[in-house]
Amino acid sequence: MPATIVVGTQWGDEGKGKFTDLVARDMDMVVRYQGGHNAGHTLVVDGQTFALQLVPSGVLHEHTTPVIGNGVVVDPRVLLAEIDMLTSKGVDCSRLKVSGNAHLIMPYHQELDALHERHLGAAKLGTTKRGIGPTYADKAMRTGIRVQDLLDPKIFRKKLEVALDHHNKVLTKVFNRLPIEVDAVADEYLVGCAPRMSGYIADTVSLIHECLESDGNVLFEGAQATFLDVDHGTYPFVTSSNPVAGGACVGSGVGPRDINRIIGVAKAYVTRVGSGPFPTELSDEVGDYLVDVGHEFGTNTGRRRRTGWLDVVLLRQAVRLNSLSEIALTKLDVLDGLDTIKVCVAYEAGDERYRYVPYHQSVFHSVKPIYEELPGWKTDISGITDPDHLPAQAAAYIEFLESQVGVPIRLVGVGPGRGQFLDRAA
Repeated sequence: MPATIVVGTQWGDEGKGKFTDLVARDMDMVVRYQGGHNAGHTLVVDGQTFALQLVPSGVLHEHTTPVIGNGVVVDPRVLLAEIDMLTSKGVDCSRLKVSGNAHLIMPYHQELDALHERHLGAAKLGTTKRGIGPTYADKAMRTGIRVQDLLDPKIFRKKLEVALDHHNKVLTKVFNRLPIEVDAVADEYLVGCAPRMSGYIADTVSLIHECLESDGNVLFEGAQATFLDVDHGTYPFVTSSNPVAGGACVGSGVGPRDINRIIGVAKAYVTRVGSGPFPTELSDEVGDYLVDVGHEFGTNTGRRRRTGWLDVVLLRQAVRLNSLSEIALTKLDVLDGLDTIKVCVAYEAGDERYRYVPYHQSVFHSVKPIYEELPGWKTDISGITDPDHLPAQAAAYIEFLESQVGVPIRLVGVGPGRGQFLDRAA
């Protein structure tokens, strides 16, 4: 049975969790394929709020198996705390499966992440300091420790000794910090985490393929978003993995022929956390309005997000990079109070006009957005679930975006609640 991917099309925080949860209703398995607990999403179910970091959204559906794939980096302490939180709210996490090939975030990764960011000073990248980048770096250097190593204390300790032999030299000689003790880390992970983690560790590649081969429905869930991709994003202000749709194959162990539906999630405006270029950024009262009405603060960090008008140049590029079959538009209701709404339809740099993102960073950092202005609807749409009941101006806004990017906008979010959406294909 072919599978579905949900991917962010901007710089993250598009509201992927809500639509992943919505699509997961028809899925037998939901697989998280990259990132770590630097990415969070919030779901509101029956008035109860769930802030998830690592556990896939499908955990809220009793018929669904949530899977953390091999492409994810896992802090077992954070994962177990999240499981405890969900359990306390009545959510059964016994179905959760974690790939034995996923890499572990270690305490030294987090310390190195924070020290490196501080060392960069004004050139800092705006990382969450959760140890994500250093963990992926160790993975690439083939000195990482994997989830399956928790099941073999001897191998775990040997790998830990090798890793700390290197990282302690950096901590002590470069950053003048105290070394991290092998015994302390080994006890924390092997005694504090391994016994509870062991019940979740599995051969997830086989599980996913068995589900597909039995005509099951599988949803692949990305963290972060297209323009935070380490290859295709606004480097170096990116994450350390591949959130694009192609990353689902590598990060879970399936081939591209298994995928037939790719949903790109886009916010009705754009936000960004941390440093990096942002052509449509607003530093005025409209930007403040979007922050206030859209509650634009990070799920994990609490950081205020930067806000700006919707950028269809980015969206067109995301359609290309992900082979999107459709778009889910979120937070349309946040625009309810605006008299007029701008949409960036192209960039200008010197004598050049760009419909797609220019490849060279020096050009992209200097582009000026070219806007088209549309009338607002000045009406509360948060209770609308029938597309035919949308104000004419709101419907025209959606149709304009479709005409610009060439991909149908099927799902539209009009509020944070689980049922606050409309399906334009229904």
